[in-house]
Amino acid sequence: MSSTQSRYHEVYARWKSDPVGFWREAAREIDWIKPAGTVFNPQSGAYGRWFEGAECNTCYNAVDRHAATRGDQAAIVYDSPVTQSKRSITYAELQDEVATLAAVLQDMGVTKGDRVIIYMPMIPEAAFAMLACARIGAIHSVVFGGFAAKELATRIDDAKPKIILSASCGIEGAKVVPYKPLLDEAIQLASTKPDACLIYQRPQLECSRIEGRDLDWAKETARAKAAGEKAECVPVAATDPLYVLYTSGTTGKPKGVVRDNGGHMVALKWSMSNFFGVKPGEVFWAASDVGWVVGHSYIVYAPLLHGCTAILYEGKPVGTPDAGAYWRVISDHGAVTLFTAPTAFRAIKKEDSKAELLGKYDISSLRALFLAGERADPDTVKWAEDILRVPVIDHWWQTETGWPVVGNPLGLGALPVKHGSPTVPLPGYTVEVLDEGGKPVPPGAMGSIVIKLPLPPGALPTLWQADERFKESYLSAYPGYYNTSDAGYIDEDGYVWVMGRTDDIINVAGHRLSTGGMEEVLASHPAVAECAVIGVKDALKGEVPCGFVVLKSSAQQSAAEIEKELVGLVREKIGPVAAFKLAITVPRLPKTRSGKILRGTMKKIADGDQWSMPATIDDPLILDEIGDVLKSRGVVG
Repeated sequence: MSSTQSRYHEVYARWKSDPVGFWREAAREIDWIKPAGTVFNPQSGAYGRWFEGAECNTCYNAVDRHAATRGDQAAIVYDSPVTQSKRSITYAELQDEVATLAAVLQDMGVTKGDRVIIYMPMIPEAAFAMLACARIGAIHSVVFGGFAAKELATRIDDAKPKIILSASCGIEGAKVVPYKPLLDEAIQLASTKPDACLIYQRPQLECSRIEGRDLDWAKETARAKAAGEKAECVPVAATDPLYVLYTSGTTGKPKGVVRDNGGHMVALKWSMSNFFGVKPGEVFWAASDVGWVVGHSYIVYAPLLHGCTAILYEGKPVGTPDAGAYWRVISDHGAVTLFTAPTAFRAIKKEDSKAELLGKYDISSLRALFLAGERADPDTVKWAEDILRVPVIDHWWQTETGWPVVGNPLGLGALPVKHGSPTVPLPGYTVEVLDEGGKPVPPGAMGSIVIKLPLPPGALPTLWQADERFKESYLSAYPGYYNTSDAGYIDEDGYVWVMGRTDDIINVAGHRLSTGGMEEVLASHPAVAECAVIGVKDALKGEVPCGFVVLKSSAQQSAAEIEKELVGLVREKIGPVAAFKLAITVPRLPKTRSGKILRGTMKKIADGDQWSMPATIDDPLILDEIGDVLKSRGVVG
């Protein structure tokens, strides 16, 4: 659909002219126990509250109402190449599993408002656990399975969970990761202790003993099933928390992003048809992890609220078994949409640059690819467009917002693509770019990307038990605005360009330059699989850029030749002002488990500053390799 046929401008204008009416209409898609008298109360909370006074239940909307009308349809399809197993769970079966598990939680003393930490791998039971908490009004906090004990302990101390749900192990590629020792150590380190833990035994590595504080998941659910125990959906206020999801804090203390029940359902349900262009009954696949916000919003809640079939995938884009893994999943399950991080496609491109493995599979069901989680460099987007021949939709949002802020609204009719831009703000969001003094900048000028208050339904109302920290972290820098901490610009057509975090803007001899712009140039070289640019301290210019590149396995030239070409390319495309003289080839880049490149840590290493091992790092050894390379090149002493 071309921009002339797109309904985007009309729908955005309708929201802008009557935001309360717009969200009142969207809320009709949700079954309310008691509808809201007031759709938005500007006097409540830090910037107002949505659907105050309403009562609802998220699990009812995601599970029970569909079990009544589409009970035989698959709700969740579990696909695990690492265990070579698949499982399809219908809405009727999901209702049974979730109601039983919720009864077990109630037997363990969990009541409305209690916190439950979920520390689990990518298995259906993780989704059951989230929905079981939602069913009885407990607040879940999912911590990425296999997270370091110290980091899990800080989350236990902040959330103060009544119980913890976990599993005996997770599987990362070919590696089995025992969870129980990490869980035991975390509880030992934490000053707050849970009353009990419920442990799901996986055959790949079982715990030797489950006793005392710990209960066996299978035994407890079997006992509840035999006794016919099933928990009913408990009414909660629309403004009650559904979950707390921790995101890294600059102070080292994690920030607990709060998501409420009512606004979250309204926003996610709206996004499925209007943004993603997906219909109830279709197969939707977000290739993420339930430990991250994408997993919460688009593996579990949004697809189920919409009556879709959600794919829950335990595997990687490459190596489980090869770079054709994603095509196989789409082919096997008839997915209409794939949502993943750009880093996954860079990994596939590195291993299979000509997409030869794609020819083995029928992916004719696929209508669109959605990319988010980090900047989608134009080179990767174009490669995906070329091989898939479907729209590739870059979009931008954050853990805090819970759903897309800027994107190309496929469901309303896609707008023309501008490679490198996630396109336009979605209804609910007024996005602006301000200078350091808080003044709007002209089109095309770099600045801080902010969102005018109030934030829409689905966005965080506050941080867990830290209202002042919420205001200080997000609302104080630019009064009247939410500060995204991202930098970029808006062009004359209203397209938003997110160039990186605010701290990714480097100041070279007084010139503010985007490392994202330089990465775009490096990524355009045919031999480069992926790259990262950081600013390194320089006595003369303040900072100078340093580029790290990972080469494709098919690269023909030597690393030194490619590095020289890259320096010339940046000089040609951005100009001598960039002072780009250093491109360094590395075997891999340090990343979080969600695929984000750890640029901040790399910068600290390059600058010779104190740094600590990031809790979310996928492979700790790579940072030592980066340090050695920087020393050998004379960047750091």
